[in-house]
Amino acid sequence: MTFVLVHSPSVGPSTWAPVAAALERRGHTAVVPDLTGVTAGPAPYWPRVVAAVRDAVQEAAPGGGPLVLAAHSNAGLFVPVIKEGLGERVVACVFADAHLPPPRGLVRPGQDDFLPFLRELTGDDGLLPRWTDWWDEQDVAPMFPPDAAARARVEAEQPRLPLAFYTDPVPVPAGWDAVRCSCLWYGPPYDTVADDARRRGWPVLHAPGLHLHQLVDPEGVTAALLKLSRRS
Repeated sequence: MTFVLVHSPSVGPSTWAPVAAALERRGHTAVVPDLTGVTAGPAPYWPRVVAAVRDAVQEAAPGGGPLVLAAHSNAGLFVPVIKEGLGERVVACVFADAHLPPPRGLVRPGQDDFLPFLRELTGDDGLLPRWTDWWDEQDVAPMFPPDAAARARVEAEQPRLPLAFYTDPVPVPAGWDAVRCSCLWYGPPYDTVADDARRRGWPVLHAPGLHLHQLVDPEGVTAALLKLSRRS
């Protein structure tokens, strides 16, 4: 089984690296596409997200075997177009502390009630600060493990995204959720996302923690991903 671990475009691939290593220790292939360059150029941005994931999968796992998509944070909103880009190989989608797309239509990475906050942060160049600079230190520090190097790696690779990334519509093809879909949530506000997943009839697991819990407890998150991706 190959796991495709999709990081939020607000951060970078290091946020999934410990889980990728844990999956490989258990005999699975793990692919962590790098999405940090997807806003290099004009909108729409979502085709570059799809291309980056597809290219990474083709390089690391070209054999045609089954794929499990695991998306974190607002990467969840890109799962339908990523799944369409990867074709029939995708057998399961896991949303890890991630936003859930609607069944069909269009969705924006920035929710309406969050856009005023983002606009206040946006510089004259149209770019936002790095994601960890959006919040107070007292909120950021607990999300990371005690290892200072882990935080340094994450912070060094964070892109400065344009505000337009959060307002650019992403298509949601109908039928994307015909495969097994599930939800892994760490803490608020994703408890409401978990409730939505339950209403959709999806399996839901709780791994108590903060939003970057896959850095803090990669073994626990890995075990949850394996459990949620089983086809049974």
